[in-house]
Amino acid sequence: MGWFLLPYFMFHLLILYFPSYTYSLCNHHDNFALLQIKNSFAVDLSLEQWFPCASFSSKTESWKNDTDCCEWNGVTCDPMSGHVIGLDLSCGNLHGKVHPNSTLFQLTHLQKLNLAFNEFYGPLRHSAFGDLVNLTHLNLSQSYIGGVVPSTISYLSKLVSLDLSRSWTMMRFDPSTWDKLILNATNLRELVLDTVDLSSIGERSLSLLTNLSSSLVTLSLEFTELQGNFRSDILSFPNLKELRLSSNENLTGELPKSNWTTPLRHLDLSGTAFSGKFPDCIGHLNSLYHLSLEGCKFDGSIPLSFWNLTQLTFLDLANNNLNGEIPSLLSNLKHLTTFYLSSNYVSGPIPDVFSKFEKLELLALFDNKLSGLIPSSLFHLPQLSVLDLSGNEIVGPIPSKITNPSKLRDLRLSSNMLSGTIPQWCYSLPSLSNLFLQHNQLTGSISEFSSYSLEYLYLFNNKLQGNFPNSIFDLKNLSYLRLSSNNLSGQVDFHQFSKLKNLNYLDLSRNTFLNITIDNSVDYTIPKLEGLYDLYLSSCNINSFPKFLARLPNLQTIDLSHNKIHGNIPKWFHEKLLHFWKNILHIDLSFNHMQGDLPVPPYGIDIFLASNNNFTGDISSTMCNASTLYVLNLAHNSLTGKIPQCLGTFPSLSVLDLQMNNLYGNIPQNFSEGNGLETIKLNGNRLEGSLPLSLAHCTRLEVLDLADNNIEDKFPRWLESLQELQVLSLRSNKLHGVITCGSTKHPFPKLRIFDVSGNKFSGPFPVSYIKNFQGMMNVDDGQTVLKYMRNSSLYTDSVVVIMKGQYMELVRILTTFTTIDLSNNMFAGEIPNVIGELHSLKGLNLSHNAITGSIPQSLGKLRNLEWMDLSWNRLAGEIPVALTNLNFLSFLNLSQNQFEGIIPTGRQFDTFGNDSYEGNQMLCGIPLSRSCNKDENLPPSSTSHHEESGFGWKAVAVGYAFGVVLGILLGCNVFLTGKPQCLARFAEGVTNRRVQRKNNNRARANRRGIS
Repeated sequence: MGWFLLPYFMFHLLILYFPSYTYSLCNHHDNFALLQIKNSFAVDLSLEQWFPCASFSSKTESWKNDTDCCEWNGVTCDPMSGHVIGLDLSCGNLHGKVHPNSTLFQLTHLQKLNLAFNEFYGPLRHSAFGDLVNLTHLNLSQSYIGGVVPSTISYLSKLVSLDLSRSWTMMRFDPSTWDKLILNATNLRELVLDTVDLSSIGERSLSLLTNLSSSLVTLSLEFTELQGNFRSDILSFPNLKELRLSSNENLTGELPKSNWTTPLRHLDLSGTAFSGKFPDCIGHLNSLYHLSLEGCKFDGSIPLSFWNLTQLTFLDLANNNLNGEIPSLLSNLKHLTTFYLSSNYVSGPIPDVFSKFEKLELLALFDNKLSGLIPSSLFHLPQLSVLDLSGNEIVGPIPSKITNPSKLRDLRLSSNMLSGTIPQWCYSLPSLSNLFLQHNQLTGSISEFSSYSLEYLYLFNNKLQGNFPNSIFDLKNLSYLRLSSNNLSGQVDFHQFSKLKNLNYLDLSRNTFLNITIDNSVDYTIPKLEGLYDLYLSSCNINSFPKFLARLPNLQTIDLSHNKIHGNIPKWFHEKLLHFWKNILHIDLSFNHMQGDLPVPPYGIDIFLASNNNFTGDISSTMCNASTLYVLNLAHNSLTGKIPQCLGTFPSLSVLDLQMNNLYGNIPQNFSEGNGLETIKLNGNRLEGSLPLSLAHCTRLEVLDLADNNIEDKFPRWLESLQELQVLSLRSNKLHGVITCGSTKHPFPKLRIFDVSGNKFSGPFPVSYIKNFQGMMNVDDGQTVLKYMRNSSLYTDSVVVIMKGQYMELVRILTTFTTIDLSNNMFAGEIPNVIGELHSLKGLNLSHNAITGSIPQSLGKLRNLEWMDLSWNRLAGEIPVALTNLNFLSFLNLSQNQFEGIIPTGRQFDTFGNDSYEGNQMLCGIPLSRSCNKDENLPPSSTSHHEESGFGWKAVAVGYAFGVVLGILLGCNVFLTGKPQCLARFAEGVTNRRVQRKNNNRARANRRGIS
């Protein structure tokens, strides 16, 4: 048996003679390939700031020659063959290009490959991942490998998990590659392709996912630009646990209506176009812990079956069309930590169901129609950190007590109808960092703060009063302070704000009893407020230009409007604008008493408002440097000189308002194509010359007001192509000629204010334009809320019109306001019938022209008309009784014409005085002192329609005369002959027929009135 022990002794002899030898499992070829991989990539520790890894490890540092590669970090070997079957380099701080000939692709036994969270780059098309046919797991997520996914990836038929998500350079699937992959990789359990471009994958290719119905556990296709219908049966796969399709806005679908009993745990359809109602079977998903349906198109109410979703921790139903009330059965969701129901149409009171949500951390019900009181139980939830009930119809006080200790850090109750005082705990709660109570009806004073954690304090647009609390200056973390539009009073030393080192935003505007005190008499020595970007001090009773602005180096917004600042702007302010304030975006100096030279806004500024001051001098040519301007308002000053031509070339300029100055010369001639101008107001200057053809380039223009200048030209018919134009005022210029229509198919379709009065236009009325004024024809009877044209805190569209005989400035323009003013010209001819089709018209002024003919009956259809002036023309005929149908007509001027007959009576006509009709020699009746003949009856009121039957006052007079003659003849004959039966029968027949015809006419009139 000795020979049998020989191998044993030989093995021990080898160990004795070769003590340094160690056994290596790693395949020599794979070892070499891995070392080559290490050398092809660099380690970059700075990558840690870009990737969301829990921990980072430079795994390749352990890869050294003459060591067993199977022991290297991130490497897994087959225990029998020694071949590398797993390579995990994720979160490895690696940087470099993946070449097509990389030795990575020589590791042909690889089963699991994870290169995620590194800065690998290179086109995926030229890679050889398809050669690694033994791969079961491939993860290239969060890398820079991009481009078209090669068709060879479909060779990986053994894939169980594929993750190509969130590459920093876009990946894209072709339909053929997608089809082959889904048909071949039938064992796929996990498919994660977030941010991969799948826009070319149609519904047919998408439906191939049913080929994976028995294997698929996780499907994530977020941000992939999927479109078309997503089959609902995919949501019913028997093993599906996670489905993420969010942020595919063109992806439609509905939730399964039956047999939805999958082990689904995570469902995210947010930001898709899924629609319909929630099926009751959603309650069968009793393993579901995350449900996000935000930003879809679901409607209906929340079904009671939600009661069964007892494992839910995250529920987001925001931004849908849900209605009804919050069901009380939601109280069963005791594990819920996050609940969004915001931006829906949910109504009714907030139920007390949340009192049982002891794990709830965030509750967002904002922008709904919730009403009633705030349940006090919401402030006793031990874990609640964020509560947002803003934008509802909640009334009553804020609950006065809160659980102690509380974790509440963010409270948002803005835009409700809350009343009462701010409870004391809002000033003392240690955890509270954000307090948003703006746009309510809160009263009382602002108490002193004893907690210093506040970062955001929004109390604006309330009814708060009392002194400004000094403890605000102790809120060291405060970054946003907004107290505007209240009734705060007292004095505030602005120097105190230098204590708030973190202050970014300060708004104390529109507290008319608050005085901001500024000491400009001494050198300003307080530290710079480096972080203050936005400063709003409108209506704060400031008397002098504040020197403290010089200590605010990073300002982006300065609002000093509506104060009492007088005198010249100091030189240092001009210098700051031009050389130091590089980030300034918004300056508002309007409504003060400033004078001297106008400040020049710098390059980069968006908003420059200096209206309603006493600035003089020219508009400097250096204004051309401010080419980024969005709103420029220099109205109501005493500026002179010419308008810089460059103002027509600013690409972003939306509002150009230079009205009511002393500017002269031509309007800028070079309005550039594609400009963004929406409002141009140059009225009230001394501009001359012709209208520039380049105004036709202002395709977004809504308001063009050039009134009260000296412009001499024909009517600019090329403006008819401006499809957005709503206000056109050319009043009081030297325009002349006949207004004719151009070649535009639908000219001025949105025009609502058309004022060319006070010019020298002649010829007939511009019927071809009037019949296309669609904006004056359509009446929105369903509009219950007043809407205005551009009406923002930055700028409000306004216009001057002649209304009811008086010049009126509309400081805001209602979207329902419509008027036509053609007065004080030389128009001739008749009033066109088509004006009666302008059903939304509120004002019509055709006075001081040479109009002839009669008032058309169609004007009686202008049911919204409030004033009409046809005075000083040559109109004749009777005043139509149909005008008494105008129930809103409060001003009528028909004076100095040639009207005749009886003035109609009834309704609004009973309110007009003598001056409405004077200068018409043939008119009679109330209210004129000239009475009609006593035998003449007044014409019927608007309930009668004799005029429509053809009976005017002349016909009535003839009829009465005939009756008188006939009566005399009958009397004579009866007296002389006794009983002339034939004549009596004739007279009786005539009388009967008249009575019959009169009754028939009245019946027809009544029928018309009813219909």
